[in-house]
Amino acid sequence: MTIEQSHDPAACKQVDTGITRVFQLLGKRWTGAIVSVLTNGPAYFVDLRRAIPGISERMLSDRLTELGAARLVVRDVDEGPPLRVSYRLTEAGAALEPALGLLAQWAKEHLPEGERPAGC
Repeated sequence: MTIEQSHDPAACKQVDTGITRVFQLLGKRWTGAIVSVLTNGPAYFVDLRRAIPGISERMLSDRLTELGAARLVVRDVDEGPPLRVSYRLTEAGAALEPALGLLAQWAKEHLPEGERPAGC
């Protein structure tokens, strides 16, 4: 029997397509942190920048644009004066809060403070 004959394609395990889509978006650096901050309510750009140490303005802008395109975040403009822009979660974005809470709890139990996955 050859390797090809013994291989059963039906026995192959595959990642759930939903998990793949979630991590394609939320697995990007900073994205989960942005959503997590916004679970506490709307925030101005500058407040998001301060709440997430190490994120650049360019990266924050890019991630907010991606989250907006995914319909998880809405950009609200207050014409002012002064002109101010705030961001808030949509209903779909807010629905992530329980999952993020569970992930945070898991991290507290399984990822000791200061320990980070390789490559970070």
